[in-house]
Amino acid sequence: MTENPGLDDQIRALPKVSLHDHLDGSLRPSTLIELATVIGHELPSTDPDELQDIFRTNADSGDLLKYLEAFTHTTAVMQTSENLRRVAREYVEDLAADGVVYAEVRWAPEQHIAGGLTLDEAVEAVQAGLNEGAETVADHEGVMVVGQLLSAMRQADHADEIVNLAIRHRENGVVGFDIAGPEAGFPPSKFAPAFTRLAQEMLPATVHAGEADGIESVRGALVEGRAKRLGHGIRVAEDITLTTGETSRSKTSDGGEELVEVELGPVARWVRDRQIHLETSPTSNLQTGAVSALTGEPDAELAQHPFDMLYQLGFNVGVNTDNRLVSGVTLSGELAVLASAFDYGLAELADFQINAIESSFLGYEEREALAAHILEAWQ
Repeated sequence: MTENPGLDDQIRALPKVSLHDHLDGSLRPSTLIELATVIGHELPSTDPDELQDIFRTNADSGDLLKYLEAFTHTTAVMQTSENLRRVAREYVEDLAADGVVYAEVRWAPEQHIAGGLTLDEAVEAVQAGLNEGAETVADHEGVMVVGQLLSAMRQADHADEIVNLAIRHRENGVVGFDIAGPEAGFPPSKFAPAFTRLAQEMLPATVHAGEADGIESVRGALVEGRAKRLGHGIRVAEDITLTTGETSRSKTSDGGEELVEVELGPVARWVRDRQIHLETSPTSNLQTGAVSALTGEPDAELAQHPFDMLYQLGFNVGVNTDNRLVSGVTLSGELAVLASAFDYGLAELADFQINAIESSFLGYEEREALAAHILEAWQ
């Protein structure tokens, strides 16, 4: 949770960029309760605050199954055009209220057709909701640009179909492709034809990698997945050793700085040198065990997250929420806790916004315009 509410409020007023936020993990608790009541779906609680607390407690438990339990509830209510449209509209409104000016919302259409929708109808419903939300923000003199990232679930093996879906809707809000789900056992090489098709059509991809699996997952995302960004990607730190090579400044416990010698392995060096963007999600990375996998400690803390090391070494890092409902976070809150943990000022937090917008799947002119808007506000 945010340790400095004043900083949280200050950050909320500044324009921000969200590149890794799942639609089905970011519903309003009140909306989830209302929609579940209509379809007769049983939830752990029908009180919004209590339901939020249950999801956050499960997420903090260290039990991945408990973390994922929330999605059985959210996807259950997202099976009709009307509900998808509403969830998408509120998604935009909630991000705008948190000061986000650009977002790429990722979701897996294949998980939202149990009620009879086609994949195309599901995408159209979400886009209609995103458009409505953006119009509402504009009516209040706000700025909000949002694009869809269509995810294929690794374990379902529908990547070819979802790639074709993304290509069909690239002129109607879809800006890129993603694969999500279990990394181990489902490497990007299983979907190589899908990634080749994307490359042929020049539609960019981000790939979940370096969260639930290690450095070979990152390598696969880069080689077979041709990833322009890495979803989370923090386990690239497994390819960094504190021995000889380059030098970076690292903060000591007393607030000073000391020189640290590091050696980058080939994957880490590729990611750093080519500025492959890392879509980190600090709280979620703790909750899902990604940080513990790096530290070997089951109760890892934010100070042990490799974010600051990666930033100090020149990696292209961004900050995201992953699942706002499930993790009980906001983007402003995530930036505030990072600032507290690593003694960042507004200049560093602004860096993360520029990293994100310049790594977005927007066109060049749009990126430049939003980057200028963001820089002017943060300065």
